[in-house]
Amino acid sequence: MEENLAILMADLSGYTALTETHGAVSAANLIDRYVEIVEKCLVGDSRVKERTGDEVMIVSASPDHLLSTAVMIMKHASKEENFLQVHGGLHYGNVLNRNNSFFGSAVNLTARIAAKADPGTFWCSGDFIDALGDKSAYKLRPKGKHSFKNVNEEKEITEVLNSQAKPFMVDPVCRMLILDKTIAIQHPGNPHLHFCSQACLDIFKKQPAS
Repeated sequence: MEENLAILMADLSGYTALTETHGAVSAANLIDRYVEIVEKCLVGDSRVKERTGDEVMIVSASPDHLLSTAVMIMKHASKEENFLQVHGGLHYGNVLNRNNSFFGSAVNLTARIAAKADPGTFWCSGDFIDALGDKSAYKLRPKGKHSFKNVNEEKEITEVLNSQAKPFMVDPVCRMLILDKTIAIQHPGNPHLHFCSQACLDIFKKQPAS
């Protein structure tokens, strides 16, 4: 069966770096927390369709519900100390539902957009924006046309802005968010660098200067 569907794909920026730095247990704990956040942020008929590692695929018949879900995920993830930035892509298009799995170019394009989105941002295709019922309910910023692998034409992209984001720093080693500098480890020679732990600072010190 084919149907028009809103698709969101999102994952954690820096997950590989965190896993290599802090190990599998810390990474698994963070994924558990990520899944909790996602499930609490589902709006309307939005539902988690698939999860592979740190990537989730969420679908909805309503682009408005799905965009609200994305905004909620972005909002809550950005408030988590020692978490990772989320990034993702949203698209609206025709998909084939076979044996409870989705197929089609709409799924592939969503994955391409998600992979290209900057850390801490969600990018939307023009088709997704056009399908919204109320664009005024969100803070959106045009990003111009972008090309994507195996997609013939460039696509108009719009970025969803997190209006409630607070200032933060990113651990340069494990990529964790540092929201409270008073509980972080400051680099002894560079006051602009902070780390989630002494272990990350030690690793950073051992790295060759760029």
